[in-house]
Amino acid sequence: MIESLAYVGFVSPRAAEWASFGPQVLGLQLAPAQADGVVRLRMDDAAYRISVADGQHDGLDHLGWGVAGPAQFEAALQRVHAAGCKVVREGAELAASRCVAELASFSDPFGWRQEISWGQACRQNTFQPGRPMSGFVTGEAGLGHIVLISPDLARSEAFYLDVLGFRVTDEVRFMGQKIRFYNCNSRHHTLAMTEVPGMVGVHHLMLQVRSLDDVGTALDKVQQGAAELTVTLGRHCNDHMVSFYARTPAGFEIEYGWGAVDVHADESIPRMYDSGDIWGHQPVGGSWHPPGIMRPIGAGPGALPAIFGDRK
Repeated sequence: MIESLAYVGFVSPRAAEWASFGPQVLGLQLAPAQADGVVRLRMDDAAYRISVADGQHDGLDHLGWGVAGPAQFEAALQRVHAAGCKVVREGAELAASRCVAELASFSDPFGWRQEISWGQACRQNTFQPGRPMSGFVTGEAGLGHIVLISPDLARSEAFYLDVLGFRVTDEVRFMGQKIRFYNCNSRHHTLAMTEVPGMVGVHHLMLQVRSLDDVGTALDKVQQGAAELTVTLGRHCNDHMVSFYARTPAGFEIEYGWGAVDVHADESIPRMYDSGDIWGHQPVGGSWHPPGIMRPIGAGPGALPAIFGDRK
C-alpha cells in the first residue's frame, strides 16, 4: 500500500540551525522560505523532503508516506479506517504546505502522527545541492529510511505490516537487541524498529548519496567540527551500506551512506543476522549514544531518559 517515505517533519528549538547544517554538512538544498517559518530542505526535484519547525523540544512531528495516485489514496484511507484508526482528511491549506495534491492523517499505536498523500510536487531540473556532490538516491524509493523505537515491537509491526502494507526485509540481533527492517519499494528498508519497553523514540534518518566520495566529503566536514560524530565509518551486514552517523541539531542522528543493495518483493526472503556490521561502525568514545528523541510512552516530548538504544 505505502510506496515510499515521501517527506518527514521534525520540531526542535534549534530549527534555525538546519538552514546551514542541511546544505553545508549534508549537501541538501534550502527550499524557499514560507510564511510559517519552517526550515524545508530538498534532496532532489521534489519541493522538499525534510522539514524542521521551531519547538520547545526535539521531536518527530510527522511521517509523510506517499502512494501512487488518487485511487490508491482512497484505498489506503479505507484500509486505515477499517483497522480502527481515526482518519482526518486534511484541508487544502495543509496539503499546500506539504506540497502534495491530497493529504490525510492518523496516528500509529503509540502516537506518532502519520500522513498519507499523493501527488508530491515535482520541480523538474531545479535541485541544486548545498555543496558540490553527486546527489541523493531518491525517486520511487523515497527520501531514505527512518528507525523508530517502540515499546511493543509486535504491536507496532502488526500496524505497519497489516495496515500500511510494509514487508519484513530481515532482522539483526546485536548486543541483546532485535532490530527488524521493513521495505515498501526497492530500497532495502524504508522503516526499521527496535523495542525498548516503555519507550517511544526516533534513532536516525538515513540519507543515501550516489558516490562514496560524497560520504567521505561529509565525514571530513563532521570530523572538522561541523557536527558530532557518533558512529565511525563502517559497512552493515544486511543492506551493505557504507556509512557513518552524526548527531543533528534536532537531536536525532543522520546515517549518511552509499552502496546499499536493493530488494525485490517477489524474491525477498527475510534473513537473520547475528552481527550488525561487516566492518567498522564503532561508537565514538567507546559507548553507544542514547537516542536524541526518546521518551516514556505517554510522557511529554521533553522527558528524555538516560538509557541507550541501538544505532541501526
